[in-house]
Amino acid sequence: MGLHRFKPMPSGRMGIFWTLASISEAAVVEFGCMGHNIYSGGNLRRGGIYEGYGAPLYTTYIDETDIAMGDTSRLKATIAQVIKNDKPKAIFLQPSAVPEVVGTDMYAVANELQYDFPDTPLIPLGHGSFAISQQKGVEEALKALAKALPEEREKTEKPTYNIIGSCPDLFNFASDSLEIQRLMKGAFDMDIVCDFSSKCSVTDIRNMPSAHINLVIRREGIPAAKYLQKKFGTPYIYARPYGIKGTTKWLCDIGEILGTEPCKEFIDFEENLWKLQYEPGRYTLENNQWQYPDEAVLTIGGHYDVVKGILTFATTELPISKGTAWCNCPEMGDEEIPYFSEKEWIPVVQNHDKGYLMFSGEALKWAGKNTQLQIANPDIAYRMHPYDPPFVGYRGAINIVNKLLNEYVLKH
Repeated sequence: MGLHRFKPMPSGRMGIFWTLASISEAAVVEFGCMGHNIYSGGNLRRGGIYEGYGAPLYTTYIDETDIAMGDTSRLKATIAQVIKNDKPKAIFLQPSAVPEVVGTDMYAVANELQYDFPDTPLIPLGHGSFAISQQKGVEEALKALAKALPEEREKTEKPTYNIIGSCPDLFNFASDSLEIQRLMKGAFDMDIVCDFSSKCSVTDIRNMPSAHINLVIRREGIPAAKYLQKKFGTPYIYARPYGIKGTTKWLCDIGEILGTEPCKEFIDFEENLWKLQYEPGRYTLENNQWQYPDEAVLTIGGHYDVVKGILTFATTELPISKGTAWCNCPEMGDEEIPYFSEKEWIPVVQNHDKGYLMFSGEALKWAGKNTQLQIANPDIAYRMHPYDPPFVGYRGAINIVNKLLNEYVLKH
């Protein structure tokens, strides 16, 4: 795995784990060594995935005999106990690194055990090793769940929607999801069926086909959305709404798919409110760009979709220029926003002197930068509630401006 100054990039196993852990009416059973779930559960609780919110986490524990003999009896016994105690509507099975390295086929094991527990779906997830990145793990989990759980449903009489890709691995995931729900209510008077997967249940996932549209807010959700479109005919749109113009366009694009226009009064109110809120700080940002153009530059790193969304807002709707921009996933990088390894982004952060720097809380704190400009994990704080200001949508736009203005004040 190599040496790292900071937390290494999470593996696909962790991406899968974080995607599953927030789903209620289920249980996550890891076939592996003690310690992984305990540590990860602590981080989830810090991020607001507290006991009773999502799925309880279990580890079978394995010893040398299990590894040498390929014995999976502990897994069967654990599943039986979980069903007896919790009565989950589904159990997600995940291997840790050791069973995967020795060749335990979790899919074959799940198929065999399903006969012993016919009333509880056993859903196997692979990638216990470090073979794929965190983001690919999220993609694999969303697609696997979309294939395993949704059931045929009549479309709701009143139009509804699902959010696909709101997962606890993204910084500020809960607040951003609430803002999207506020936008859909205000623009279309639509309610959500399933917030997949940060705030949902097994029942919600089963009911996903009853929705009229899927809102994919990160590219890892596209395979799941494509499957749901093919299987149940549900159209989808892929975008994260940032900024004022960006959010309005996002709502209009949704309206085109639904065959209806978003509420003009709602959009007019939000855009006019933005003008009133932004006006006191507009001169400061414009004056900064005019007098000190080398300071009116945004350097930013994190999840590709988050980086691109905030950067587009800053450079097209605000008087800010593009600095260095990078993403944290090797499969996502391109010419516009390349992937930076730790070795590549450390000097960018360490040597950053002028302008705005938005990145992970861990890196900002280490470099002595303003941690209020955090847009990515690893986090440095507790996030016990979902009511922080969002980064997406109309309210997210003024929140971003507010943070940039305060950064300017700190330096001047």
